[in-house]
Amino acid sequence: MSNIKKGLKVVAILEALKGFTSLIVGLGIHELAGKNIPKILGSLLSQLHLNPASYLPSIILHKASFLNSSNLMLITLGALIYSTIRLVEAYGLWNGLVWTEWFALLSGALYLPFEVYEVIVHIGILSILVLSINIAVVWYMYSLLRGKPSLA
Repeated sequence: MSNIKKGLKVVAILEALKGFTSLIVGLGIHELAGKNIPKILGSLLSQLHLNPASYLPSIILHKASFLNSSNLMLITLGALIYSTIRLVEAYGLWNGLVWTEWFALLSGALYLPFEVYEVIVHIGILSILVLSINIAVVWYMYSLLRGKPSLA
């Protein structure tokens, strides 16, 4: 297997992981519909030995108070759509479909400004790791597509 195909397979696996994670989150959120989410989060924070009055837990609890069944259904629908897009992209990359290579380049590049902002505002190992991986994927897809003949 050539290095190009190995690289596409790695990106496909990354996209599939994002798709399956979104699917799991979407189904988990759907399961919470109709339940007292602030109470569930308060219980979870307590079991994790986190102080609900501290900064981050208090923000989470405050935001959770705005969730209702219709909001949860919209969030679930969004997660399922995102999951479908990522899984189709993963399938296409795995099978070497050129349009998914372009899609991976453009969608990855679209996230870069938000990820840079996140690193600047909330610098941390996770935000730096996400930005680094996305830069690597965008650069790889750009390099790969640059060597291919144009579609015109």
